[in-house]
Amino acid sequence: MNGITRRRLLTAGATAGALGALSACAPGGWSVGGGSTEGGGGSAGGKGTVEARPLKPIGDGSTADTGAQPHQPTVERLKPGQRPPQFVVFSWDGAGELSNQLFSRFRKVASDHGASMTFFLSGIYTLPESKKDLYRPPRHAVGASAIGYLADRHIHATLQQVRAAWLEGHEIGTHFNGHFCGADGVRNWSPAEWRSEIDQAMSFVTEWKTNTGFTDLDPLPFDYRKELIGGRTPCLEGQGNLLPTAAALGWKYDASSPGGLQIWPGKVQGGRIWDFPLQSIPFSGHSFQVLSMDYNIMANQSAGNPLGDSAQYDAWRVQARDTYLAGFRRAHDTNRAPFFIGNHFERWNGGIYMDAVEEAIGRMAQYDDVRFVSFRQLVQWLEAQDPAVLGKLRTLNPGQSPTGGWEEFLGVPASPTATPS
Repeated sequence: MNGITRRRLLTAGATAGALGALSACAPGGWSVGGGSTEGGGGSAGGKGTVEARPLKPIGDGSTADTGAQPHQPTVERLKPGQRPPQFVVFSWDGAGELSNQLFSRFRKVASDHGASMTFFLSGIYTLPESKKDLYRPPRHAVGASAIGYLADRHIHATLQQVRAAWLEGHEIGTHFNGHFCGADGVRNWSPAEWRSEIDQAMSFVTEWKTNTGFTDLDPLPFDYRKELIGGRTPCLEGQGNLLPTAAALGWKYDASSPGGLQIWPGKVQGGRIWDFPLQSIPFSGHSFQVLSMDYNIMANQSAGNPLGDSAQYDAWRVQARDTYLAGFRRAHDTNRAPFFIGNHFERWNGGIYMDAVEEAIGRMAQYDDVRFVSFRQLVQWLEAQDPAVLGKLRTLNPGQSPTGGWEEFLGVPASPTATPS
């Protein structure tokens, strides 16, 4: 297998949240206990406990160091002439578990297809509204937020989902906090204001026990200061002043660029941060392209109205699915650029975008050379490659196949001193 070894999180027929089934393949002697919990979407909401290693609580015990993350793929350097795998990254903005149980739904979808995903957690989704005065957003009133605070029961469920997702191998990134867009939003924030926003998101996630008073939940099984290596800004705005702060914090990537080409990614901020943009992909049935995110497809189909004409739902669902597949095929059949898709846990237009994503994943999974990875895992693969090979890959334009085929294109051993373009 190329590059990253494909894996199956659970055996065929197992439920996504039956975390007890993970112990057989968990590295480092981990034993993960099962059991369903409130708000977890049935079996997909399993509450795991780490038994083989002692927990090392951090701070108030909201988080804990439990060692290496389970279910991480093996990273390999491409051999000369070897065709790259087709990486696909599905990422989710906000990542809260509400009554619609979409977080748990897509944990199961990921499990069914051996996939890892990235969940960009909004920090205030772990902060009760009764404690909103703890949030001091830059340039806004204390406690203000453009997105709603979650009900306490949904904070409880979200914490369970985040914990289970990490144990299953998914990445927990950040979507920051108040989601301020437009003229008075994040596009105008300074690097120092971004640092304040990040520090607050960090504190909400790492101090949820103090802030919520919940005593019936285990800690999140990771050190968030080490886990957090990237995020996506609200409305894809403000990246320019975020990047210096991200670099200073040692982040590895940012996923906030809009309208990127389907080419192999490069680095920004003086070569310190991988730039993973949402991409422009062919909009099925049209001659123009659309951003590879559910919101942007919805905006084109129903003029941004999340309750559009219900008579169009079936057609719009198919169009959304086929749009994702068109972007996938353009990469898979030509330059093999990693394909990035962004989503929200929303029931816009009757939930058709959730159905479209699930259908698209099922069709992409039929290709043996597809690797569904998180942004963190993609960073690890990219940084394991010869820089000269990555430089050659970046010369391929969207829809451009390598001249002479992959063996000829990547057949000459690369110089160890070469650097990517």
